[in-house]
Amino acid sequence: MPKPAERLNKLPTYFFAVIGQRIQELQRQGIDIISLDIGSPDMPPPQAVIDALAEWANKPNAHGYTGYRGTPGFRQAVAHYYERRFGVSLDPDKEILPLIGSKEGIVNLSLAYLDRGDLALVPDISYPSYSMGARLAGGEIHWLPTNENNSFMPSLHNIPDAVANTAKLLWVNYPNNPTGATATLEDYVRMVDFCRQHGILLASDNPYVDVNFDGFRANSVLEAPHAKECTIEFMSLSKTYNMGGWRLGAAVGNAEAIKTLLQVKSNVDSGHFRPVYEAGVVAMETTPQQWIDDRNLIYQRRRDRILSVLPQIGLTAAQSKGSLYLWAKVHEGTGAEYVEAALNHAHVAFAPGSAYGPGGDSYVRISLGITDARLEVALERLVNWHNAKQR
Repeated sequence: MPKPAERLNKLPTYFFAVIGQRIQELQRQGIDIISLDIGSPDMPPPQAVIDALAEWANKPNAHGYTGYRGTPGFRQAVAHYYERRFGVSLDPDKEILPLIGSKEGIVNLSLAYLDRGDLALVPDISYPSYSMGARLAGGEIHWLPTNENNSFMPSLHNIPDAVANTAKLLWVNYPNNPTGATATLEDYVRMVDFCRQHGILLASDNPYVDVNFDGFRANSVLEAPHAKECTIEFMSLSKTYNMGGWRLGAAVGNAEAIKTLLQVKSNVDSGHFRPVYEAGVVAMETTPQQWIDDRNLIYQRRRDRILSVLPQIGLTAAQSKGSLYLWAKVHEGTGAEYVEAALNHAHVAFAPGSAYGPGGDSYVRISLGITDARLEVALERLVNWHNAKQR
């Protein structure tokens, strides 16, 4: 067999593939593992969305390939959503591109803009696809330090001019995966101004914008003045409408960036099954805000329940205002050591902070996407394990 491409030497094995295999091995031994590692909604989408999928799948003319740019109806529904939710006007034909989930768009954006040696600015605690996409494209990464002291917000004024003037992409993500940090509209204004000044494409990954707690309401970066001059944003139906696994999202914003991303996408994938688009239209056009609010209250209660127990299991976390996670600091050792011990002794799976970049070594990520009953069992196991360890 020939050798794999050299670019793969820069890619670690994707963490969730590794831990998934480890969990399967333990389960084959008859061990019950409770997963708090994956950020997948545990509740179904609105019933109307499921009904729309079934209805359209039963139409004989709804099968076959759709276009690379999706259906006009889906793009129009995305435009309606942005106008209604953020007061942002988008051209459905030039400023919206459907995606097979936002993750593929994130990686393809790096392929679209980064040549060998080109620079991407990536927070040192962030979703791995930002850095992995850059590496697949042959680009280089300049890590932006993020921590509790700067509220997990990259300090753009500390970026050296030589770096800022050569970088092509800046990745941001609020509400944040994995930290749960949030951004204000003023934060987005500063990001847009920075990118316009230095000729950088601002890439905002925004799948958790509708997972908000305590009355907080997240923004889109496109609400900032002049944002469309330099910004592309990724939206997803996975978290907003509990449609994880449906692989349905969109890139929106700067028309030139959308056109460039389409050039890559049209060479590597095709459009969705039409009933999925139609179900997405129903999700965006008919889901009541009350449905989203009620769902978020469930996540909020879980967040509060976990926070109440963290001191008893050797962890500390801030009270997040959004996203599907708690970002917990480990009192002793590293996050990876804590994850391994919790999996082996409490049979509870977390994600180690190191999977999210060089700034995450001392943390673990805890998902809220688990039923209340299973969460209580997990917390009881963790408390018993930690108490036994302290004796």
